[in-house]
Amino acid sequence: MIAINSWTIHPIDVSILVVYFISIVVAGVVLARRARQNIDSYFLGGRKIPWYLLGISNASGMFDITGTMWAVMLMFVYGMKSVWIPWVWPTFNQIFLMIFLSAWLRRSNVLTGAEWLKTRFGEGKGLELAHFSVVLFAIVTVISYLGYAFVGIGKFATVFLPWDLSPNTYAMLIMAGTACYVVAGGMYSVVLTDLVQFILLSVASIAVGFIAMANTTVSEIDAATPSGWSSIGISWDLGIDWSGKLDFANETLQGSDYQLFTIFIMMAVLKGILSSIAGPTPNYDMQRILATRGPREASLMSAIVSPILYVPRYFLIAGITVLGLVYYSSELARLGSDADFEQVLPYVMQNFLPVGLKGILLAGLFAAFMSTFDSTINSGAAYLVNDIYKRHLRPDQSSAHYVKASYISSIAIVIVGAVVGVALCGSDGWLTQAAREAAAQAAEAAQPANDGWSIDKFLQWFTAGLFGGYIAPNLLKWVWWRLNGFGYFAGMIAGIFVAIASLSVDSYVASLGEQFPDWQSTLQDLDPYLTPVNLFPVIFLLSGCVAMIASMLTPADDSKVLEQFYSTVRPWGFWEPIKQTLKSRDPNFKGNDRFLSDMFNCAVGAIWQIGLTAFPIYVVLRNWTAAAAALGVIAVTTVYLKFKWYDQLPPPETT
Repeated sequence: MIAINSWTIHPIDVSILVVYFISIVVAGVVLARRARQNIDSYFLGGRKIPWYLLGISNASGMFDITGTMWAVMLMFVYGMKSVWIPWVWPTFNQIFLMIFLSAWLRRSNVLTGAEWLKTRFGEGKGLELAHFSVVLFAIVTVISYLGYAFVGIGKFATVFLPWDLSPNTYAMLIMAGTACYVVAGGMYSVVLTDLVQFILLSVASIAVGFIAMANTTVSEIDAATPSGWSSIGISWDLGIDWSGKLDFANETLQGSDYQLFTIFIMMAVLKGILSSIAGPTPNYDMQRILATRGPREASLMSAIVSPILYVPRYFLIAGITVLGLVYYSSELARLGSDADFEQVLPYVMQNFLPVGLKGILLAGLFAAFMSTFDSTINSGAAYLVNDIYKRHLRPDQSSAHYVKASYISSIAIVIVGAVVGVALCGSDGWLTQAAREAAAQAAEAAQPANDGWSIDKFLQWFTAGLFGGYIAPNLLKWVWWRLNGFGYFAGMIAGIFVAIASLSVDSYVASLGEQFPDWQSTLQDLDPYLTPVNLFPVIFLLSGCVAMIASMLTPADDSKVLEQFYSTVRPWGFWEPIKQTLKSRDPNFKGNDRFLSDMFNCAVGAIWQIGLTAFPIYVVLRNWTAAAAALGVIAVTTVYLKFKWYDQLPPPETT
């Protein structure tokens, strides 16, 4: 066996990993011929890929290793209430896409989200500015997301791969290998490999759930968890006290944004609804929607993401958490404040999975990283090539030329993403496991300072800060006819600027305390509240006000463009002047009056999604009463959505 510090990995497991990586790279090379036809084939698969394969690919891209480590940490510390916390993303945005937004987006028939703006703002300087702001946001988002993935894969690899390399070195090697197949095969490669990866990961995830059930008892779980841990109900505060079990976990609870739980849920729901109506950010999620054959298939593709994603993923999350609670809590207690909850997943996997299954799950989790990574590269390169290079620099080149440019763009995005990842990891990211252990045994002054970001800290900024700057102008573009390209641009730039500036709010508050000593105590009390989640309303209102003011100070867009957009996309909202103009020409014209029914369907869909999340967790916990209740919720909401949503979709021949 090959030793990894105090751990071992069997040659059979290593062989499974090696075979998997080689197979994926070969698949990308084989598919390269089909992807080389043109950039539509490269980035969207020629819009010929079936919706169910795109849905599985989309789910696979969201089944990322870093997010899984974060979810395990959340469930370990926060218990069943952790199923609500991802609403800050928000996870229920897929429900809004399934109910109405995917169809709205797909009717545009464009290649990227930035190109879609032409259907809304027409031509002219306003469009060019709006286009620039979306491309800028897309590139910032893609690079930030790659940095986030870099942090997670580096942490994970240091535990399992058989060489004592630093997290940064591992992450760079894995990113380089993944880039080989995605650069060669484009969307075809992404979708095919995502399908294989998702099947592999789902089988292994469900197996982990059953291994946890076989190796723990209900009484052991109860003994390892505090009162309130198993409650899924929303209460004023978390109602969890780790005293006497893992005392230092209370520090995590008290320092989190989730302590005042009702306020957090209210903020998450408000942000989530606004974010979901604004639509997906310009990333791989939007690329899958634009790659479908039509609006009906776009809706169906989004609909299958939640059930396909949540059931197997939460078997894995619950299984890892339960094994960690029962068998790893004593080690966490020994480490005290130095413990890293984000390491629960790799450490539990190393100790409890049998030979063979460990290799399969390792391949699956590396596949999860690769699925997120390859999708992100593909979407980011699409913006660089289609919306910058082709649009502004070389507009009249051959398809082969643009495909080559796509290769170069993909490689450039990988390099920049790695640089951001290194910055996020801090100096500790270059230390090998042996170096960290040696430093820990030395004098305290000699211990390395971990100045990097945790996954939780990054996700809070990414979802509440950066996305907060995106939401207002993109919400307005659907619901307010008067928003023009100038207003959209101003709102986006203001949001991006404030989101990036929010990264320095801690240091700014600290400097104020130094300048005004009398305020220092007050500022220290204020500091815990200056988090990205709590700053979201400020970012949202600021960017929204800037967008509205800029729109009112500049001319309205061409009425013909607005009429074409409203009659084709058919959004609901404040479109009365445009609606009346269209009705004056055609008395039979009807606007979209489905706002209330769409919102109610979305609420039912969110409950459906929570049931799909809770059911596998309750099965692993062997809380059969709660599992039956979750299954009942799933059944009732599924029947409702069948009649009130699915049956209302247009037939295939009309799409």
